[in-house]
Amino acid sequence: MRIHYLLFALLFLFLVPVPGHGGIINTLQKYYCRVRGGRCAVLSCLKEEQIGKCRGRKCCRRKK
Repeated sequence: MRIHYLLFALLFLFLVPVPGHGGIINTLQKYYCRVRGGRCAVLSCLKEEQIGKCRGRKCCRRKK
């Protein structure tokens, strides 16, 4: 029974994101941006509107 606690602790350590890298959260933000018809801009949204963030960048799409 003690091995279950050890396996749970190891699994928990692998699922916790490294500080500065959101892992699961960043992936979800990027996916959400793509679903809304946007793209992740490196610097800024030039002729586009900002609709959110993805991986610390701006999520942009064409103005309607």
